Amino acid sequence: MGGKILPIEPQVFDVLLHLIQNRHRVVSKDDLIASIWDGRVVSDSTLDSRINAVRKAVGDSGGQQRLVRTTTRKGFRFVGDVTTAATSERRRASEPAKIQQEVHFCTAPDGVRIAYASAGHGPPLVKTANWLNHLEYDWQSPIWSQLLHELAAQHQLIRYDERGNGLSDWDVEDISFEAFVRDLESVVEAARLDRFALLGISQGCAVSILYAIRHPERVSHLVLYGGFARGRAKRDPEHARTLVSLVEQGWGKENPAFRQFFTSLFFPEGTPEQMQWFNDLQRITTSPENAIRIMGATGSVDISDLLPQVRVPTLVLHCRNDAAVVFDEGRRIAAGIPDAKFVALESRNHLVLPSEPAWEKFIGEIRTFLAT
Repeated sequence: MGGKILPIEPQVFDVLLHLIQNRHRVVSKDDLIASIWDGRVVSDSTLDSRINAVRKAVGDSGGQQRLVRTTTRKGFRFVGDVTTAATSERRRASEPAKIQQEVHFCTAPDGVRIAYASAGHGPPLVKTANWLNHLEYDWQSPIWSQLLHELAAQHQLIRYDERGNGLSDWDVEDISFEAFVRDLESVVEAARLDRFALLGISQGCAVSILYAIRHPERVSHLVLYGGFARGRAKRDPEHARTLVSLVEQGWGKENPAFRQFFTSLFFPEGTPEQMQWFNDLQRITTSPENAIRIMGATGSVDISDLLPQVRVPTLVLHCRNDAAVVFDEGRRIAAGIPDAKFVALESRNHLVLPSEPAWEKFIGEIRTFLAT
């Protein structure tokens, strides 16, 4: 501070670093305990003493709270200005962040306003909306950001928030699988795309498949990752009912059991930061009522019989140990689509994360396929 080197305990430094790295949000006590103490039991007095030590180290106090602010019953947040000196390696890694996206709106046939974004330059690539999207939040998220920037580095990447969530209209009458397909059609028309590659992830795969069947002349390549032809209610009705019950009870709330269930389902190997972003995504993206309606619309889907009608080049990727959508669903899609290429990825996460060994294979397979 002020050019001086101050002695500080390692654990206090870890708390300070975690608060600074997550300064965009309030960090809960659970988050701190999971990150700093690996989930061990920690008393409130111990946590308070570390926060007090952090404040003392940066010239702050509990009374002033100029830099480390306490939010009652929520947690702590670092609110000071931060200047970082990046190494050349980190600077290179941050270069993709210079890509800017532009958000626009179009109107679906039933009058629902759909938000979509365009970023990057090159051959157009449309990413179909999936379970929980937010154009602005995803663009900066530690879960989605690197993938989106990788794609936008070589393509004009078009994304959108489906009806009922994100920046699109929430108060809508029709939340159905057919409405999701019409939303995609509306975005394609608004973006004035004649022919493009189409990327479906998770629930977006079924929408992408149906679009490719109806508009084969417009789809040059079809990439399907982590998807299903049969919705959850079709392949596992009991599990589908459990998820609906959990959403009804815990959506958007600081409920540790709810949080643990969903993070372990979608990102069992995610970092505490990535898990927290996923938790925040639930609150930011949609309401509990819409979450249930979207789950119902996608859960009852079964397009298995339509798979042989796909007549565009198709790449199917799926994580071998994906708990959110089991591996066999990816195999089912690839087996049903004529001449589809299937790639198995070694990961337990629903979306492969940049820190995983499977990341390079994931990105490499998509790039190679889209270049053909």
